[in-house]
Amino acid sequence: MTYLDTVNWMFKQLPMYQREGKSAYKADLSNTHLLVEHLKNPHRDFKSLHVAGTNGKGSTSHMLASVLQEAGYKVGLYTSPHLKDFRERIKINGKVVSKQFVIGFIKRNKLFFEENQLSFFEMTVGMAFEYFSKKKVDIAVIEVGLGGRLDSTNVITPEVSVITNIGLDHTKFLGNTLEKIAGEKGGIIKPRIPVVIGETQKETEKVFRHLAKQNDSKIVFADKVVETGLQSDLKGGYQFKNIKTALQAIEELKLKGFKISDSNVEKGLLHVVNNTGLLGRWQILRQHPKVVCDTGHNKEGLTYVMEQLLKEGFDNLHIVLGVVNDKDLDSIIDLFPKKAVYYFCNAKISRALPAEALKAYFEGHNLKGDVYNSVNEAYKAALDNSSVNDFVFIGGSTFVVAEII
Repeated sequence: MTYLDTVNWMFKQLPMYQREGKSAYKADLSNTHLLVEHLKNPHRDFKSLHVAGTNGKGSTSHMLASVLQEAGYKVGLYTSPHLKDFRERIKINGKVVSKQFVIGFIKRNKLFFEENQLSFFEMTVGMAFEYFSKKKVDIAVIEVGLGGRLDSTNVITPEVSVITNIGLDHTKFLGNTLEKIAGEKGGIIKPRIPVVIGETQKETEKVFRHLAKQNDSKIVFADKVVETGLQSDLKGGYQFKNIKTALQAIEELKLKGFKISDSNVEKGLLHVVNNTGLLGRWQILRQHPKVVCDTGHNKEGLTYVMEQLLKEGFDNLHIVLGVVNDKDLDSIIDLFPKKAVYYFCNAKISRALPAEALKAYFEGHNLKGDVYNSVNEAYKAALDNSSVNDFVFIGGSTFVVAEII
């Protein structure tokens, strides 16, 4: 199979949560344990950091990888979802996994995958673990896909566990209260492994403290102890929470013997995009009019994004918007500004909410705009209707952003 054939097989052979939604969710680690045993336990060959949370886990993971790279370590980075190419999920020092490795891994294990009905995510986690093992990384930053306790990544024993924050997202799978969701995400806390919590929240603090006590694990709430004026090239005021979380995780690594200087930290935070290739976090695409895209899509993520947007100076605001069909629109509708022109669209995936339905819902809340046949058509219309002092925002879904970048 070619690389394209291989990736298409992975996408089509079994449901994938990123594209299909609920039908692809598997709340069970038995397949992952079976898989890593089949692969001879590659996840035991390298040290790791494990990063969970509702928002900020992607940015925090990339910050950590960048700092560790600046410190001279060979750093694996496993994240999801990807924006343009599947290989973005698996990187070493910012370079994506080779096409030949992807092809070879699937070819070697295809029969095993089919016989055991492994999910897309399980296959991908196994691929990342084997790649990091074969390439002998010093440490890998492993981002949780969904939840924590039953996520396929949760077979590692990391140096430090990190949980950025907790919000009401994926409630069908993780629970409908912050406490229940914290319990699921707190499932990455391991016996006697320090855990860094990025954001102190009244509803979740006691859950995390209880889990840490159960596991005899040191627990630190980063927002309570970290004072810093350090900046990052990842823009947006909301990144300050992620910076504090990353800094505390680095402190815990230093206590375990990792050699990371203040200069490494400062440079790492300032060169996240260049070091890791991260895309889609308050990414400025052009000026005059200023165009920004951001992958924030749940209530907490969009709250941060909209607060940042309204700090911008502009004459008129244009919002290119698309969402997935299982999005709880009631929970986010009040975040969107009334004084904006909307360009409703849907990404080219089966999970996308039709643009007409999105428009009808928004118009019911006095938010006006037109429907467009594609994301790119909506973006072009927004540019055509903008003057040099206007602002164009593109978001609502990872998939919308992916079609623009």
